[in-house]
Amino acid sequence: MSMRRIVPLALGLVLAALTAVTAFAAENPVVVQLNQRLARLQSDPALAEFAAYEKLQAQHAVIAFDKARRSQRETLQYVAERRVEIAEIAARTQAARREADRLDRTRSELLVEASRREAERARREAERLRVQAQIQAEETERLRLAAEAEALARQEAETTLDTVAGQQASRLSTARQRELKLAREEAELVSGAKLPASKFESRGEVFTLGADAFASGSAKLSGGGNASASALAAYLQANPKARARIEGYGDKQTPGQRRADALRDALAAGGVQRNRLQSAAKGAGTKARALEVVITH
Repeated sequence: MSMRRIVPLALGLVLAALTAVTAFAAENPVVVQLNQRLARLQSDPALAEFAAYEKLQAQHAVIAFDKARRSQRETLQYVAERRVEIAEIAARTQAARREADRLDRTRSELLVEASRREAERARREAERLRVQAQIQAEETERLRLAAEAEALARQEAETTLDTVAGQQASRLSTARQRELKLAREEAELVSGAKLPASKFESRGEVFTLGADAFASGSAKLSGGGNASASALAAYLQANPKARARIEGYGDKQTPGQRRADALRDALAAGGVQRNRLQSAAKGAGTKARALEVVITH
């Protein structure tokens, strides 16, 4: 397929995309403004046939910005604005180059004509026009490269900031884990009992008590259950801002709510304020899981 057929096809695709996305993004004024700039560029008779690839890149960037999540919108808006600017600059650059080519041809014609008439004057005029067009093209190209460099520098800065933020979050998490480890050790020393096994989940730090924490067929805490309750109460007192949600799992003889209430009452008796405690039933339990204590710090 020849270039004379490829270029109009690409430009037609750009115009179609502009029409569709402008209608879709009517509620986003920034997207509308960017699409209007691309539409004006496409409708300009002097620039419409130039920079088809840059226009497509700009339109893709506008679409990505319009569909972006809130956390990405600032970055993608910046990229979309730079892409539109690059498309405008590229179109003017290519138009200037074509004009320079036309002026070169004009120069040749003037030289032929000048051989019969005022050769020197015609040559100087053609040269002046050529240099002027070249300067304009070089300045436009410089602006395009500067815009690309600015976009890349911003992306690198954002990447660096994301890396630093991730490192800081990791350090904070490590410090928090160390702090909780010391709080667990303190609670075990104060209570003279071991804390139940725990793990960290998205809902918080989860301690699990098995069925042996209760007397057989009863919601009354066993000796081991009371020891675990004492250790948990000391742990909550070592973390005064923490709250506990006690989730009870029942069996045929003992409802889960009664088990959760029994541990809640034991924690309150151990000195934990009741407004920091919440109990609830969570269905059927097993030998390994009769209670879960979810502590949010």
